[in-house]
Amino acid sequence: MVKILVIEDDADIQELLREFLSAQNYEVDAADDGVNGIRMFKDNSYDLVLLDVMMPNLDGYNVCKMIRGQSSSLPIVMLTALDDEAAQIKGFELGIDDYITKPFSFNILIKRVEAVLRRAKADSDSSMVKFKELAVDKEGFIVTVGGNKIELTVKEFAILVYLLDNRGRAVSREALLDHAWGYDYYGDARIVDTHVKNLRKKLGVPYIQTVKGIGYKFDEQT
Repeated sequence: MVKILVIEDDADIQELLREFLSAQNYEVDAADDGVNGIRMFKDNSYDLVLLDVMMPNLDGYNVCKMIRGQSSSLPIVMLTALDDEAAQIKGFELGIDDYITKPFSFNILIKRVEAVLRRAKADSDSSMVKFKELAVDKEGFIVTVGGNKIELTVKEFAILVYLLDNRGRAVSREALLDHAWGYDYYGDARIVDTHVKNLRKKLGVPYIQTVKGIGYKFDEQT
């Protein structure tokens, strides 16, 4: 079940949000100010935050800043009576995902929440790449084979991700060099071979194939 944290100091709005979201099968926790909201964020795992801006003790902008300061990509939708452009821009600059002004339609709010959750899921899915027993978390810099974590260098990781993103297609050494080292590297493209050799040894899977005269391909062996 999707879990939502509502941080809203208006008791009536907070209760309406709780009831309406619960009716849509969301699990809801609520905090009545920013300080309690941050405490609940740290103590629990949520899928989305509905965040009021004007609150006592700690306003919504600072709450957002603290959540993003924890390197969290948790979706945040701001709820506020401030409808001027500057207030909205400030929210987006702090990393919010959407902005809803009060008063609002609860039906529209639900659609906005659904849209933000869809985008978050798509982003999460795109950061994970799986092929057979191999799994790569591109954002977390984590590679596992059969559930066992594999330690890779930065270059090895970049090569693996590029091959996976282009799996089934032959990729030249020059393309891998450009991706992993950057366009300002003018050394021998054969340096890629050394890293691929090490990558194969660490992964222990047979999917990185040599394509004679071109480079490499990530695919099942035929």
